[in-house]
Amino acid sequence: MVESSEVRVVRCGGSRINVAAPVISVDSRFLLCASGDLVKVFSTSTEEWVHVLQGHTNVVTGITLNPANQLQVYSSSADGTVRLWDFTDGILIKTFVIGYPIATLLVSNKHEGILFLVVPAKDNSNSECLQLVAAHVPKTLEQEVEVRELSSVLPNISPNPRAVGFGREGEYIASAEGLKLIVYFFRDQKPYRFNLSKSTKKGAKNTFTCVSCHPKDDCVATGHEDGKIRLWRNFNQKKEYTYTTLHWHHSVVNTLCFTPEGTTLLSGGIESVLVQWQYDRNSKYILPRLGGSITHISVSADGSLFTTSHSDNKITVIQSNLKVSAVIQGLVKGEAVHTDLVIDPRSKALVLNGKPGHLQFYSLQRDKQLYNLDIVQQEYIYQEGLDQYEVVKAAFDAHGSCLATVEERGKKLSDTEITLKFWDYNETAQSFVLNTTVMTPHDNRITSMCFFPTAETTMVVTTARDGCFKAWLLGQESDTEKQGTDGPSWSCDFVGRYHDLQPTNCCFSADGSLLAVSFQEVITIWNPETWELLTTLCQPPGNIKDLCFGRLSCSRYLLATTTKNMLCCWNLLTCSLEWSTSIAVTLLKADPLSENMAVFTLQKEQTDLFVFKPCEPRPLFTQNALCVGEVQRAIFVPREEPLDNCDESSLWLNRSQLYCLTENMDLLAFTTKIEDDSLISRKLAVIDDSVAVTPFYLLLGKHRQREQEMCGLPVTEQQGRAQLPQGSVAVRELLHTAAHVLPPASFLCNMFVKSLLISQTGVKVETEPSEQQAESEKEEEESEEEMDSCDAQQDRRVQGLGVETVPLISKAQERELKKVRRTDYSWLSCLSDS
Repeated sequence: MVESSEVRVVRCGGSRINVAAPVISVDSRFLLCASGDLVKVFSTSTEEWVHVLQGHTNVVTGITLNPANQLQVYSSSADGTVRLWDFTDGILIKTFVIGYPIATLLVSNKHEGILFLVVPAKDNSNSECLQLVAAHVPKTLEQEVEVRELSSVLPNISPNPRAVGFGREGEYIASAEGLKLIVYFFRDQKPYRFNLSKSTKKGAKNTFTCVSCHPKDDCVATGHEDGKIRLWRNFNQKKEYTYTTLHWHHSVVNTLCFTPEGTTLLSGGIESVLVQWQYDRNSKYILPRLGGSITHISVSADGSLFTTSHSDNKITVIQSNLKVSAVIQGLVKGEAVHTDLVIDPRSKALVLNGKPGHLQFYSLQRDKQLYNLDIVQQEYIYQEGLDQYEVVKAAFDAHGSCLATVEERGKKLSDTEITLKFWDYNETAQSFVLNTTVMTPHDNRITSMCFFPTAETTMVVTTARDGCFKAWLLGQESDTEKQGTDGPSWSCDFVGRYHDLQPTNCCFSADGSLLAVSFQEVITIWNPETWELLTTLCQPPGNIKDLCFGRLSCSRYLLATTTKNMLCCWNLLTCSLEWSTSIAVTLLKADPLSENMAVFTLQKEQTDLFVFKPCEPRPLFTQNALCVGEVQRAIFVPREEPLDNCDESSLWLNRSQLYCLTENMDLLAFTTKIEDDSLISRKLAVIDDSVAVTPFYLLLGKHRQREQEMCGLPVTEQQGRAQLPQGSVAVRELLHTAAHVLPPASFLCNMFVKSLLISQTGVKVETEPSEQQAESEKEEEESEEEMDSCDAQQDRRVQGLGVETVPLISKAQERELKKVRRTDYSWLSCLSDS
């Protein structure tokens, strides 16, 4: 078995960006959010991914700006560390080792040098029992610091990061857990506790769900399961505390947030509506239809921007006037990917379940959602327990011009509603348009669906639990003219059964000459042209889970996995079992452009990968401990251009790239070292082309370029821009020194401006009478004309002798060269001396 470092497993996207509350930079230009074990930096204006802060080894649980430096950010992680970053440059400044998994991170302007962390209690083995501690950060120059001084502040803290927060600029902290509210004042070092009953007489649920403290007043806002918001006041006097109630949400209040000045309270919940409450006023404004349920709300330092995180893995940037300005959409995370992973042949996008009732088209290259296609075409109602349509199957034809989808509703068999829809791609609308809707195509749930692999026939085969499989054909243009419809429609062409067994899977061979349909433990082979049953293949006990044909030189093989942990391979020429092995296969995928096949197995709660050819006994590649848990979905994505100079161990990635989706909805990709290096070089080339022209280039770059042109050397545009005098120590040191250790910009600017000023002696010379200056210019022009005539005569003589001539410069270039020679570069020597 081959296992090589040439093949790398990288997370290419798909991580959740709604786990922790995002952070907006002080200038409102950037938005930072946790994404798996990364911190991603997005532009609030372009919605593009700017930087990635990489260094944590586990999930990032919190992000907050550094109060001492607004260009830096803290990030906490379950790996037990807090890291300080310069997010504008993407540089790791310092790592603080805490030693405990961190659930929540808090900082305050009033407590300099202290990080407030929610970590597991030391004296309790139960990981769910958490406490709030104050970590005193030591001042040291070392990049990795171990924080040993931890002091307990509050016990029994909720793992929900929205249930704890600072109030009145850090004078107190409030925490809610279950039916208890605790307010702790740092000055008195005294907590105040308040309890609510489990439910009122009207049946309302009083459990706390979130907390937000007023930045200026002694007021704590709490959200509850019954949709109510309570504003607590006078809580530092236990007997005289009061609260007022705000009620708009019909279900759980997920998150609350005050604006920096405290004039507005923002709330969100499952209704996907942002509610803006005016503080101390009985008025509110709402912004509805934002997508999935709201999980977090953040506000910029100046209160000009709001952000809402949603359950559909989306962050919405909203202006203070409640107008949406940007949407950062990640890979939509549903409860499950029912449709499997599918590639759109037209856009090369990854297609899978999106928000409820939709298919999302996701760009693998840009890690960004392209658009959503509404399949159900019904308004989604965000209400718990409501039975709604779900898209469960999707398939494209060979050219991406047709799309077939299956949607279902109903948990019980008697209540199940099934709809099969066929879509055509519209060039004018640049999207798919509904062609045919088939209500109740089967009497029970559809288990699999596949398109005919070639463009000769437009056919779809579906299998269902009603004991039959059906073939659907697109009508001809002649049928359309007879019926008087706008275009050809789909209809059922054949219905097949086998001994009243239940079909589980279907698959076409690469050329479309065979159709394999599995009926529990039996595989049937059919001729799609005549619908004749050619043969049946029996195998060891266990129902068929996955089924696929071999490709190219291995097209004579048919592979299947069973529920009894067997992987079997049949030879279709002899109709016999070629080989079988006992292995717990969770997924079986075939590369459409090669003979390679990928098998994912689950061993000791970890997934292993085997890549092999059906005709060879040894695997081409293995990857142990690919991820923790089971790989949910996988797919081979064809490359636009094959990779060149691949290592033998990575040759299986030459034509296609393998992607897989984990339980945590992380999208993993297998790449090669050569591919990564070429990607880095392309990025560097793009960066070099986008570099702005600097004053150093204006002063020295053109001069260097002219010198090369005078010497007859070819100069490219990129070389002309980038060339600087290699012997200049000052310029080299200036360009290769880190920005934070350079002298102030004012110091460099003064020297630069002084070097451009004209000296007094030069002024006296240039203030001579204009008549003398005119006469001198006239003499220079006459001398230049004489030199030109002499040079021309000399050129004729040289050409007659066949000697190579030296390139000449024009008058304009000679004048420019004289100006460059007069320029004073003494400021560079001053810089080198300093």
